[in-house]
Amino acid sequence: MQHQRKRPTAAARIGLESREDVQRRQAEREREMAALPRDRGVHDFVKQHYNAVPERGKDFRNTASLIKELRKYNNWVKAVVIRKACPNAENRRGPPDGRILDVGCGKGGDLQKWRSQNIASYVGLDPADVSIEQARKRYEEMRRQRHGPPIFAAAFDVFDCFGRSIGENAYVRQQGFDEALDMRWGEGGFDVVSMMFCMHYAWESEEKVKRMLKNVAGALRRGGRMIGVVPDSEMISARIVEHHKKKEGEGDANGFDFDDWDPEKPAGAIQEKDKPTEEGEEGVEWGNQFYKVRFPGKTPTDGVFRPPFGNKYFFFLEESVEWVPEYVVPWGVFRGMAEDYGFSLNYKKTFQEVWEDNKDDAEHGPLADRMGVTETIMDYDLGNVRRLKLSEGEKEASNFYCAFEFTKI
Repeated sequence: MQHQRKRPTAAARIGLESREDVQRRQAEREREMAALPRDRGVHDFVKQHYNAVPERGKDFRNTASLIKELRKYNNWVKAVVIRKACPNAENRRGPPDGRILDVGCGKGGDLQKWRSQNIASYVGLDPADVSIEQARKRYEEMRRQRHGPPIFAAAFDVFDCFGRSIGENAYVRQQGFDEALDMRWGEGGFDVVSMMFCMHYAWESEEKVKRMLKNVAGALRRGGRMIGVVPDSEMISARIVEHHKKKEGEGDANGFDFDDWDPEKPAGAIQEKDKPTEEGEEGVEWGNQFYKVRFPGKTPTDGVFRPPFGNKYFFFLEESVEWVPEYVVPWGVFRGMAEDYGFSLNYKKTFQEVWEDNKDDAEHGPLADRMGVTETIMDYDLGNVRRLKLSEGEKEASNFYCAFEFTKI
């Protein structure tokens, strides 16, 4: 008997009108980007977007948000990365220690994570002025709280860390910045430089990547850590190769087709077909009800971008990112350039690998429980087992990213 398809429930999220609205907004974003002056790039566009994203508050993020489980999981991954990098990682009960530079600090979403590490000082920089104002407000609210660990000294400033030398920033100079990158005469004053979900914007050009790396290297002391989260280029390349193989084998490319979305299927089972993007061009597109990625033009059949800079795609994340232009961060190129600036790689892990490596850790496993990331189930062979609350679609969205840590040597 043929299985009768169920009517979409509230979990489906995307009805016909929603699909048309998403497609309309995507087309508007691409027209806006095409109209930008060539020398303007995406900086002002991205700044305007993040200034316009509303601050909905903790209650919304934990209850009404459509991606609340994904938010919690991403925050747990960032918390693990931060905890491993902090100078006080082994002794958080001692005196405050650690000077932190948060590049692309946004609205201050990681302030509580830093506070739990008993750091001494913090500088948050971001090009979006509205975001900086909201970060200041969040910090002041934390200062007024009568419970929790002691609050660190903090400063926030509007600053483009990929287009300018951060040695020009008064708060950075106060902590210490090595403009010459010659540690015979001095070094930076920060213990950790963090770039969470922002470093990919530097890959608009080689000049910006070099500026970013020089800024981080100049800000860090010897032995300091560069940490961050970026889209995983290996996953992106695999998707593109899959697209071209399918096109070659079936005469069809595998762009994401909203009309084929079935709420009863896991994210990986979504049927994908080719659909033209602009006349004379083909595009690669994939995603699900939580996130979507779209390359509007031609992509390399082997998944290797040449040259490695300026390879733009558009990204959508429910409630957070509205078809914003981003750039591929080719991991091998990034690692090689980081080594040229005196960095040694400690790790690069997908979010899934971070989970597998830390779910049973004596500290990070219980942290996931407290943050509401997990649920405990009974396994007859293993006993109580900690399991992620994420749906398959949310897992796919989270694995678009990877986390990394380098040490300045």
